Amino acid sequence: MAKRGNNEGSIYKRRDGRWTAAITVEGGKRKQVYGPTRAEVQQKLVKLQREQQLGLPVVDEREALAAFLDRWLETSVKRSVRPKTYTNYGQYVANWIKPTLGKERLAKLTPQHVERLMDRMLTAGLSPRSAQHAHAVLRRALGQAEKWGMVGRNVAKLAEPPRQVKPEATWLDDKQARRLLEVAREPGTGRGRAKDRGNRFEALYTVALMLGLRKGELLGLRWADVDLDARALRVAVALQRVDGKLVLVEPKSARSRRTIPLPEAVAEALRRHRARQLAERVKAGPAWEDNDLVFATKLGRPVEQRNLHRNFHDLLDSAGLPRIRFHDLRHSCASLLLAQGVPARVVMEILGHSQIALTMNTYSHVMPALTRDAADRMDAVFAAGTAAHAGRTAG
Repeated sequence: MAKRGNNEGSIYKRRDGRWTAAITVEGGKRKQVYGPTRAEVQQKLVKLQREQQLGLPVVDEREALAAFLDRWLETSVKRSVRPKTYTNYGQYVANWIKPTLGKERLAKLTPQHVERLMDRMLTAGLSPRSAQHAHAVLRRALGQAEKWGMVGRNVAKLAEPPRQVKPEATWLDDKQARRLLEVAREPGTGRGRAKDRGNRFEALYTVALMLGLRKGELLGLRWADVDLDARALRVAVALQRVDGKLVLVEPKSARSRRTIPLPEAVAEALRRHRARQLAERVKAGPAWEDNDLVFATKLGRPVEQRNLHRNFHDLLDSAGLPRIRFHDLRHSCASLLLAQGVPARVVMEILGHSQIALTMNTYSHVMPALTRDAADRMDAVFAAGTAAHAGRTAG
């Protein structure tokens, strides 16, 4: 073994000719680094000692990606995202990233490894969108590894995710939207004994079409967040399934927390709904669960999404409207607002979008009509000016 220099730590030459340095890390474990020369190993050792002094994680060049991802999920992701997002990240890690790349060394990952992951997912029949999500999860994980000094670069940024052709948004026009709400109020569109009172989710569809709330925001809406006298509604929580249970969670983003003025039609629909719910509560008696939910089951419990979807599709069929996704009610709200000349910035605030570009890109199908309207208005402005000038000249 070669003699150590002062303050070098443990440095020695192996029988295979490579040099090794060792240092004791937290927990009494020994961390080793390797290199072809003594000088290179000494530099690595100094770096390790500096990281220890700064409280940074000590990089293990032999650590597998799988071990890092487990630690990343528990120490970084779990405390920084919503429970549903954490579950989704964990599923991509467990089902695809670890089985494909888990044994690879974190420090040795290349863009080709990331490409292999996405290719495997596409070959297995998954959609480009799923491969994009897996790529995004890995990119975020390696971004954290880069911040921690565990990798020199984020190789996921250098790998191109598969291209996805985004389908155009589907929406109801003004006549179709009115038809939907008219049928929801008509007797005979509900189920069971409630048929004589119309669809019990009439108010939910009214809020969805006129305010554009997301499905989780609608199903998580509480009476405490609704002020019918002031005609205002506050989006503060959303209903999501986490670990098999329906629970209230934080909204999608900071922008998602918002207060929205209520059109009178929405306020009236909510008043009718509250009266219906009070009758259901009296009928349920001790079986009623007081969760303060605006849209609940007949026993006050959270509504299952599959039951809402069934009700929605029945309503579409009764109204003679095409089958669309429930989320398309949100698209319909935005499209109708923009078509009425409501500024995109205001639409962004109502929908709770994080950026105005998201609003404009998602609803670009409304832009041709708006630009034509702008052109006609500009014609009107200058035509009036030209006519006035002509009159003065003639006089």
